[in-house]
Amino acid sequence: MSTVTESVDVETDVTTAYNQWTQFESFPHFMEAVDEIRQLDDKHTHWKVSVGGATREFDATITEQHPDERVAWRSDSGPQHAGVVTFHRLGDQRTRVTAQMDIDPEGFFENVADKLGILDRRVKGDLGRFKTFIEEQGGRETGAWRGEVDRPGS
Repeated sequence: MSTVTESVDVETDVTTAYNQWTQFESFPHFMEAVDEIRQLDDKHTHWKVSVGGATREFDATITEQHPDERVAWRSDSGPQHAGVVTFHRLGDQRTRVTAQMDIDPEGFFENVADKLGILDRRVKGDLGRFKTFIEEQGGRETGAWRGEVDRPGS
């Protein structure tokens, strides 16, 4: 299993950055390999991604979500991965978004991509595109979900 950690500073307030991140169906606008995400309910999403010329689908569960702080998830099917995205207020109109993911590459192409650092670069690129996406909207989100999801056992 590999761990990827990347951050980006966006020129918007922490609430707007968080609100935009909770709009999972907008991810294809800034995530390179993501073709589609459907939010099934408050805790479950269905993903369709393209990796190395192959299309994969999987389900994921949001395991923790606290407005303006963090969103954590784990995959329920497909390639095993889990992660958390955190939001840190740097100023009134500046937020650091940090993604940390644990990924267990599945198949030849994913393992090669992992060894060559392609996964790290993809996450860094996706965060950079998120920055561009939200800043080009004048720092306004396309929607928001402000609900709480407590970590199991808390």
